[in-house]
Amino acid sequence: MPFFEDFTIWKYLASIVDILLVSWVIYKLLNLIKGTKAVQLLKGIVVILLIRVVSEFFGLNTLSWLTQQAIDWGFLAIIIIFQPELRRALEQLGRGRFFSRTNGPDDEEQEKMVEAIVKATDYMAKRRIGALISIERETGMSDYIETGIPLDAKISSELLINIFIPNTPLHDGAVIIQKNNVAAAACYLPLSESPFISKELGTRHRAALGISEVTDSITVVVSEETGNISLTKNGELHRNLTLDAFKELISHDLLITNTKVKPASSARWNWRGKNNG
Repeated sequence: MPFFEDFTIWKYLASIVDILLVSWVIYKLLNLIKGTKAVQLLKGIVVILLIRVVSEFFGLNTLSWLTQQAIDWGFLAIIIIFQPELRRALEQLGRGRFFSRTNGPDDEEQEKMVEAIVKATDYMAKRRIGALISIERETGMSDYIETGIPLDAKISSELLINIFIPNTPLHDGAVIIQKNNVAAAACYLPLSESPFISKELGTRHRAALGISEVTDSITVVVSEETGNISLTKNGELHRNLTLDAFKELISHDLLITNTKVKPASSARWNWRGKNNG
């Protein structure tokens, strides 16, 4: 009899461990796709499941049948749709990164990053060196990082300046900063497809607006024609910024402890406008 009691206890313990492991794997998978396009697709799947439950409850037979067909073929669709994320997960599993802890950047690192970006931007603006720097926030940018040349280097103003020096191998394209490191250079960003964008805006500004429309990143643009500094976020373009206004804007959005800083009241232009910059 004690043997069976011990067996029951071990069975309960095994069930608890099983639940914890599955929860941990799901948590890691959610972190992996966090902020990518896969999140939106995942929300769509949840909506389909909810429609299926509601239609079954209210006896909506046709709608129930349609959603059931979507669920039946959903596994194959998930493999096709989530192919990039699944490939990245397997790659990380092979490198052991799937099991690593993902700690966010601390305040001191954030301040150093802001200081390096401001210093590099000031230097390039004065010399009219074109630049495009995108900073990852909550929305993952791994898809865009893979289009460039991987660096995984500590951020510094000197590194950013050297990357954008004209006629160097990495100057054409965007630098993407991830977790306070320069993840990659010469990256391709999606151009905004809005027909209302001013014709005066060049490729860098269109790319900065495009990435701000699909992610929550902050993107810095230095015009090689005028030396003007611009910043995009949430589909908005802030143009013709002074150095102080630029520093105030980027500090407000990036510094964790800087909660008392108010957004800059300088030139915020709608991207449909026709202002020079």
